[in-house]
Amino acid sequence: MAKQTQCTQELTDWMRDIRRHLHRYPELSTQEFKTAQFISQKLDELDIPHRCNIANTGILATIGPENTDIRAVALRADMDALPIHEKTGLEFSSQHPGVMHACGHDGHVAMLLGAAALLKSKTLRGQVILIFQPAEEKHGGAERMIEDGALNGVGTIFAGHIDRHFAVGEIAVQTGLICAYTDEFKITILSHGGHAAKPHETVDCIVVASLLVMCIQTLVSREVNPAFPSVVTVGQIQGGNAANVIADQAVLTGTIRTTHPECRDKIITGLKRMVLSMRELYTATTDIIITPGYPPVINEEQSTLLARKAAAETVGEAGVKTQLHPSLGGEDFSFYLNQVPGCLARFGARRSDLINVAAHSPRFDFDEEVLPIGAEYLARCALLTLTNS
Repeated sequence: MAKQTQCTQELTDWMRDIRRHLHRYPELSTQEFKTAQFISQKLDELDIPHRCNIANTGILATIGPENTDIRAVALRADMDALPIHEKTGLEFSSQHPGVMHACGHDGHVAMLLGAAALLKSKTLRGQVILIFQPAEEKHGGAERMIEDGALNGVGTIFAGHIDRHFAVGEIAVQTGLICAYTDEFKITILSHGGHAAKPHETVDCIVVASLLVMCIQTLVSREVNPAFPSVVTVGQIQGGNAANVIADQAVLTGTIRTTHPECRDKIITGLKRMVLSMRELYTATTDIIITPGYPPVINEEQSTLLARKAAAETVGEAGVKTQLHPSLGGEDFSFYLNQVPGCLARFGARRSDLINVAAHSPRFDFDEEVLPIGAEYLARCALLTLTNS
């Protein structure tokens, strides 16, 4: 049984209203102007000093006194939405066609504002930095926030992500690697094309692309150590313009998800080798571009121990869970962890009527009972860090 949250009903309702407002008016990565304005208004309500226009649309807020003997602790929430047309039927559904909060970032912002309200009422030994970050879903907004000083004076950082794999009242806190490398690729296949009735006169880019898709799957199944989870997905194929024309071009784009640097290098090397081999096999012109993505999220040991304590104080020992396997999803929280120690937790928010509805789905939603849990957990992480510094 989860412990009783420290959040009052008034605070819980306040967070719920914030979440629903943000859900109704989502904004894409780097375009979160009205989202930032709304967050700024809520920080003003709490009388919390803050700076806007960090990394263009981000916000940095501070609570507590500067203490030269204690480094600040940071709490982060991402705030961007996805290019998805919502199909939830919620009364507070997106009013922006083709844009939706389908990953819980609206909830993350509400939680961090709730944590701010809790911390505002405490006497703190040091300073807490609240990071409201844009562009997590695309463009790696964390890097730009760091460039603009988000981690100045910070010694530790914490965050959480809503997760439908866990029930409300559960918080998963795991040390080590919990999210994968996220690299992308673009493969271009070129020939001179021709008439569909005369395939012997040209090279069929569609055939080349089809074989390449099947070959790529063997990179994981036959070339990578199965002890380390890996995925290569071709997410998009473009080629051809008519039924009676052999395509003179095909373009494949996709993603590489790995949990070990050696596996990452092996897949990238193998992918390049396979693309090059298509030139010899079919005499087509081929090219590949690899775009490095987010580094893996690796929770630091001491920060994770503190986070597990904060989780136990929030939901009870029985509610503290372990993430048994790394997620192959990406998270730009990794950029913060490359600079300072910290921990990313997962907040159980499963809805029993949406068991098979995944994040990034047009029908995604979560149980709002998670909001006070996430807020209290984040506040406890900050308090415990400052107390033990």
